[in-house]
Amino acid sequence: MQVPLLDLKAQYATIKDEVLAAVAEVLESQRCIGGPKVEELEKQIAQASDCKYAVGVSSGTDALLSCLMSLQIGPGDEVITTPFTFFATIGCIARVGAKPVFVDIDPKTYNIDPDLIEAAVTKKTKAIMPVHLFGQMAEMDPIMDVADRYNLAVIEDAAQSITSTYKDRKAGSIGTAGCFSFFPSKNLGGIGDGGMVVTNDEALYKRLVLTRNHGMEPKYYHKFVGANFRLDPIQAVALLVKLPHLDDWSQARRENAAYYDRKFKGTAVGTPYISPDCKTIYNQYCIRVPRRDEVVAHLQANHIGCEIYYPVPAHLQECFAYLGCKEGSLPVSEKAAKEIMALPIYPELTDEMQDAVVAAVLDFLG
Repeated sequence: MQVPLLDLKAQYATIKDEVLAAVAEVLESQRCIGGPKVEELEKQIAQASDCKYAVGVSSGTDALLSCLMSLQIGPGDEVITTPFTFFATIGCIARVGAKPVFVDIDPKTYNIDPDLIEAAVTKKTKAIMPVHLFGQMAEMDPIMDVADRYNLAVIEDAAQSITSTYKDRKAGSIGTAGCFSFFPSKNLGGIGDGGMVVTNDEALYKRLVLTRNHGMEPKYYHKFVGANFRLDPIQAVALLVKLPHLDDWSQARRENAAYYDRKFKGTAVGTPYISPDCKTIYNQYCIRVPRRDEVVAHLQANHIGCEIYYPVPAHLQECFAYLGCKEGSLPVSEKAAKEIMALPIYPELTDEMQDAVVAAVLDFLG
């Protein structure tokens, strides 16, 4: 049996007519930048995230970048974050000229270890950027405690965790701002790139609105240098069609994860640890296995989709060699990078498909 890592066509088949009608409405209107559809999506995402404000932007990467720019973080500043994340987290810090400062991860959740953050704070530190990895939120209370003590901004990289909760609080609602991605593979994915920043800070919201449009207000008058980070209404209407299904899709992922957990119990497969304080949306279902690369090759040879998240932690990437981090400096992240792999978890999986995945993994591991 062939089982892809993700099957977006299966999802699209259930909403095709609605998406086509919504996109056609935008094309007929020829309102192709901004407008009421983007504003409606912003309103609904803010509500879904328990936040007062939301600003639609062009990608999850640009959500992070616009947030850093709006907080006026730049050369000479430091931002504390995790090395075990998608490249955009670190890349955006570097792009504004700030220095990424890496803190190792919790070995169970793979999120930043809050107990290690305070030791990394210096006079140059301006923000902490925790990542809510694989759909599970980081441990936000101790992170906010450190931030409050040192007057630091907290930017939640929630690209993989829209509507996840920590102690019943939504992703993006706890820190200074939260950043979402609508990349097509996300639980709430668009039909191209898109992103959103949410916040409860009115002054930051107003600056974000200007930042995404070249710092311009009124037209052709620029208060500061921003960029073109606008979300287009074609993405907005596709996301508006999908948003009412998000909770059901995320629940289906949780049920699929529970099925895997039962099937792998008592085997050599390490299944995801979910903190009792958290409700995850399982953007990925990542297992830990011995001889990980061989397991991946075996699954691929048997037409079972899988992926490695992430094979090289950020502190060991060539482009960040200037930071001076050496192999062995963040051992928990480095060990995870050698052992973790993701299995198919999307809502449309059947029990038979999951059984095929499990069988392929256990066939190799014996």
